[in-house]
Amino acid sequence: MKATAVSDCAMQRLFAGMRALGDGMARHRRWISAIQWCVIVFYAVTVSVPAFLPPPSNDASMLNNLTLFAQFLFWGVWWPGVILVTLFAGRVWCGVLCPEGALSETVSRYSANRPIPHWVKWEGWKFVAFLTTTVWGQLVSVYEYPKPVLLILGGSTVAAIIAALVWGRKRRVWCRHLCPVNGVFGLLSRYSIWRFRVDREAWDSVRAIRPVDCAPLVDIRRMTGTSACHMCGRCSGHRDAVTLVPRLPGAEIVAAHEETPSAWEIRLLIFGMIGLAIGAFQWSANPGLITVKQALAEWLVDHDSFWLLHDNAPWWLLTHYPAANDVFTWLDGGLVLGYIAVATALVGGWTWLWLKLAARALPGNALTNFRAIASCLIPLAGVSLFLGLSSLSISQLKAEGLTLAWLPTVRGLFLAGGQITCMWTAWHWLRRHFSGIHWLRAGCAFGLFVIASLPVPLSWIQMFYVW
Repeated sequence: MKATAVSDCAMQRLFAGMRALGDGMARHRRWISAIQWCVIVFYAVTVSVPAFLPPPSNDASMLNNLTLFAQFLFWGVWWPGVILVTLFAGRVWCGVLCPEGALSETVSRYSANRPIPHWVKWEGWKFVAFLTTTVWGQLVSVYEYPKPVLLILGGSTVAAIIAALVWGRKRRVWCRHLCPVNGVFGLLSRYSIWRFRVDREAWDSVRAIRPVDCAPLVDIRRMTGTSACHMCGRCSGHRDAVTLVPRLPGAEIVAAHEETPSAWEIRLLIFGMIGLAIGAFQWSANPGLITVKQALAEWLVDHDSFWLLHDNAPWWLLTHYPAANDVFTWLDGGLVLGYIAVATALVGGWTWLWLKLAARALPGNALTNFRAIASCLIPLAGVSLFLGLSSLSISQLKAEGLTLAWLPTVRGLFLAGGQITCMWTAWHWLRRHFSGIHWLRAGCAFGLFVIASLPVPLSWIQMFYVW
């Protein structure tokens, strides 16, 4: 009894502390705004300034060269950190730190306030925008050179500002519908350890009160999950109905059955965050791609066909930095595209097929089952993105002469943790929604889910421990 009382007291303190944190975010909007403007300045410097500096010399390091330092901060620390934060803390990045979101909301005060057209609201942008920016970034080597960073990320910021000037006053239309990572963050946030809970009865019991100024256009009264919520905190305490509360990791995924991600979000998860990302991160490490390239180049020379071997593509289309001895031919660009496409089709197709079989092994609507059980892959997909982005920072640290003897062990722990977590999530989802079915049927569905998830750890094991 005493242990139970202590546990209840601890939970009460936790809930009270979380509520105070949420209400504090609502009261101290100026502090959050100040943080956002600091991030905007940092973002502007790291994205724009290196593009106008001379390329680093051979003996340059992160400690004496702004370009290398900015590259490490941006791709080595910033983006891997954003993935982990979103996975465990929801879209705090979007609501508190994101420079694009803050700029678009600020600029939208002067918007023409035109209605948002239907084509902007198309759900498929979550997948198309992620695919386009990821593939384009690989072709122009966005992780290695500052000009592509300015082109792609700076171009995204300009597009966000234009959208803010056209649609939605004091709203983040770009963030809600067109941002290339909106879908990724929306999926990852479903695993987070807290959320803003809405008490519908308390909400409806209060009349004639000023509505919440929700920049990402969330219908807060009907909000049940974290996918669209930017965790900015401005709605906390509204009508005494909105409260920041803790929850177990993956609780939203386990509880979900009818309110599952949309069809485009599932495509983004399986073919984008898993299939496409694995191909994009791993093509440069695959020794077989070099063999294929040499064989094709020899075949082209033997047949007097040289146009694919030309390296006259502009830098904004294919990597072109002769001073650094890094130039893509048209053949290189085609091989990169082909490799990413094949990886996306094979890895994504494998995962899709086995998830379909797992969904059909369960009673009820197969499509609903498919979307729900596919959501259990979210933590593994998040770990996969983190490993891919952090591999860039690892390469930079090794270039600085650092010895990272602990690296294989840490990578193995992340892989094991991601795989075990997604299996734990799937098993608890099955127990919650299909506890009445025969254990053999449930075990079959779980086994098929595990088979569907295997390409992710196997791909990273091959890259980290074989190649």
